[in-house]
Parts: sequence; C-alpha cells; structure tokens
Amino acid sequence: MTQLQHDAQQIIAGPGLGYDQRLRRLAALALSAMPYPALSPACAEALEKRVVCDMYEGNTPFTPRYVLPDYAKALRQGSRHLELAPPEDLDDALSFLTILYGHVPSVTTYPVYLGDLDALLTPYIADDISDDELDRKLRRFWVQLDRLLPDAFVHTNLGPADSRAARSILRVERSLRQVVPNISLKVDPDVTPDDLVLDAVTTVFETGKPHFVNHPMMVGDHGEAYAAVSCYNSLKVGGGAHTLTRLNLKEAVLRHDGGLDDFLTTTLPHYIELTCELAEARIRSLVEDQRFFEQSFLAQEGLVDIDRFSAMIGLFGLAEAVDHLMEREAPGARYGHDEQANQAAYRITQRCAELVASRPLPYCEGGAGHGYLHSQGGIDLDEGVTAGTRIPVGEEPSMREHITVCAPHHRLFAAGISDIFHVDETAVRNPQAMVDIIKGAFAVGMRDFTFNLDSNDFIRITGYLVRKSDLVDIDEAGARHSSDYLAAGSERTFHLTERAVKRVMAHELAPRPGR
Repeated sequence: MTQLQHDAQQIIAGPGLGYDQRLRRLAALALSAMPYPALSPACAEALEKRVVCDMYEGNTPFTPRYVLPDYAKALRQGSRHLELAPPEDLDDALSFLTILYGHVPSVTTYPVYLGDLDALLTPYIADDISDDELDRKLRRFWVQLDRLLPDAFVHTNLGPADSRAARSILRVERSLRQVVPNISLKVDPDVTPDDLVLDAVTTVFETGKPHFVNHPMMVGDHGEAYAAVSCYNSLKVGGGAHTLTRLNLKEAVLRHDGGLDDFLTTTLPHYIELTCELAEARIRSLVEDQRFFEQSFLAQEGLVDIDRFSAMIGLFGLAEAVDHLMEREAPGARYGHDEQANQAAYRITQRCAELVASRPLPYCEGGAGHGYLHSQGGIDLDEGVTAGTRIPVGEEPSMREHITVCAPHHRLFAAGISDIFHVDETAVRNPQAMVDIIKGAFAVGMRDFTFNLDSNDFIRITGYLVRKSDLVDIDEAGARHSSDYLAAGSERTFHLTERAVKRVMAHELAPRPGR
C-alpha cells in the first residue's frame, strides 16, 4: 500500500500532466494492484522475465484491447443506450459518431477505430452540398476528433473505392496537419484509381498519413468487413482483439543452446505455447470473470459480437534472434543483408504461424478458434531489441532490397505487420514514383506499406504518428496527446529519426562510374 500511495502521489504531483492524463494513469495504477489471472509456474516466470509480455494491459482485463464497432449498423438503427435516433443528414451523422466514439473502450481508453469514414459518411453527402461546404463540415469534425480523442492510436480507414468523402478528408488532413486520427487507405488494384493513391501520397508529404493497405490480402484473411486500427492492426469489424500477448524472439534464442533446426523444434514451440497460455488466461478473465460481453451496450445492441473477436499473438526481436543464431551457424550473416540469415528468418516466422494456427484459444471464433499472428511494433520499454520482424533502425538496405526482404513475412501476419520506409525530399518531386513503389510492394506480397518524409515534422513511431515538435521539453512542459509520452520514450530508446533514408528519383540502382 505504501508503494501504491507513492506511485499515486508521483502521478498527482508529476510535472507536465493534465487532469485527464492524471486521471487515466491513476486508473491504470489501480488496475495494476489487482490480482493476475492464474498462470502455470513456467508462464509466470516467462512473464516476469519478459520473454513473453502482456503489453502492460493491466493485471485484470475488464475490456478488450481493441474494439471495432459496426458503426454502419449503429447509424442504421440508432442506439437505445445513448438515446440516439438514426441520423437523417450529414450533420446528424457527424454528431452521432462523435457521441458514440466517447463510449467505445480500448486498451488506450480511447477508441482505436472510428469506422471507414468515407463509406460511413457518403450516404449523407447530398448532391447539393458543395465541396467547400463539405470540407468545412469535415474540418470542424476533424478538429473535434483531435481535441476530444487526443491519442495517436485513434484510427480511421478510407477506400478502396474513390468518393467525395475520401477526397475531402485528404484535403482536410493537408490543411490541418494534426496528429489525430491516424489513417489507412485500402488499396485494391481493380478498384482504387491511381490518382486517389497519388492524392494520398501527397497527403503523406504534408502529414505523414495515411498508411497503405493491401485490400485483397486483407479480404482473403478477414473478409470484406475488416479494418486497420491503432497502428496497423488488422481485425474484423464488429469484433476486435481480446488481448495482445507477445514473444521476445531474441530472449527465446538467448535461452537456447543449439542451432536453428533445434530452435524450431524445441525452444520455439515451448515459448509460443507460453505466449498462448498467457493469452488464454487473460481472455477467460475478460469473458468469464469480468463478463464484458454480457454487460457492454455495444454487445447488447449488436454493434460488436464475441464471435468476431480473436486474440493477437505477437512476435518481436526477429532481427536479433536471427543474428544470434547466425553467430553459431554462419558468422557475419545479418538479417536484412544476407540470404542465409533471411531464409532463417522466414523459417522462424513460418514455424510461428504453424504453431499459433494449431493452438486453440477460447472465445476466438473471429480467428476460427485460434489467435492471429501479429508482428508487434514494439513499445518504449523495449531495449536492445527490434520491433516485430523489422530490420534494425539505421541498418535498412535500399528500398528495393528492403521490400523484397520483408515482403515474404507479410502473408503470415493476419493481425498486422508493418515496415516503415524513410524517404528523402526527392520523393516530393516525383510522387508518382511512390505510387508505383506502393503498387509494386503489394504485387510482391506486402500487406501494409508505410512511409514518411525525412524532413517532415511528422514521424512514425511503431506505426502511430507524432510531431517531432511536440516531443520537445515533454518531460517538463507535457503534451496534449497521451501518445506523445510513449513516442518520447521510443525515440530515446530506438532513435527512430535515424532510420536509413531512401532516395526515389534515381533511374538506376547505382550510378555508373564517373557520374
């Protein structure tokens, strides 16, 4: 109790925190004082050593990590709980959604999914609403989102079809240059026009948004009703993820004495099982003990359905795991640069996918009774370990090599995977080149393509977005966006502004001698 009081006092009196931030941190502190769901001794030890990790979601889960309401259904039927009638025009729809967002839970306490807003709003955009009027309405709505939901994990989707709403949202994004919401554009080569992708690319130059999502690949895994949420986590609409547990592959390898073959048959299955055991304990606590789905109005009104939920089984530290194994089998071979190391990485992720797909989890019908494999983007507390399946920051190869090394992993990670490409100012002079790169990346199997401009104030962290200027003096001055505190820690740990910068204007892979 003395320690709890001390920690609470640090939050209450800490510099740079606003009222709302203090309130949410105090709630998280209270949750940390609750008992943990029962675990086997092996799982408890692995969690204590952080070989497996619960993402610090709280000892007693009382809400799913990610909740993706069916907002289209809500707009059609209204909400009894919120006493909201179905909207009749665009103003009604924007007000309806703003109110509903305030009641959608997640691990961040803010909604991680705002719906596919272009599709949701299109039925309410009458022909007599001019583009200027539409922009004004959506601009006011966009400002409200950033001020009411100050967290960069708040996410919306656009596409794959073109629409007035999508174009207006991109225009508003370029004019406001604000952090919230994060955005993904669904890209389907048979549906999405190149000039919409080009419009989105020019928006990235201004705001670092959107991500680009391989729509056909996502539909193959989740069906048409899916969304990319939070950073780049792909889940079913009307469902979500109960929890995210993850395995530190680096730490698993450090506890292994043999080579790659033995790691795949003995050590890796052991730790995947512990990761899944941790997920199962948290899922049962949420569903059976806290009874979220019995008590939430979202479930009672059919806006979420437990049968569309699953769990996310994350991996991180692949780069370090492979490099440690190569020290024993092929000294000097490095992930991202040498074929033997890259092939070892593919064998590891393939084996993880097989193990996760063969391990049943309760209340995970959204994943056909199993968890979804996820390339976890890291957190600010990770030290000496690379996010997900990424190549370490600063060691990334050229654009084409980077894409071809990473792409083979993407098909395995239904719950999301991302590689972030840092490009220089040359891209601004040739935006069509970025369109071609994105389409090419999808053609060779990438699920998600994310890039940001080296010179921009906006910077990608694990997948969420912050402004570099907002991180200055954050320890003393604080920040309005809660995600900025995580970003500051990640920048100190990972030096994310030092990602290798790609040029995209050259006609050749390398200049000829003498030029």
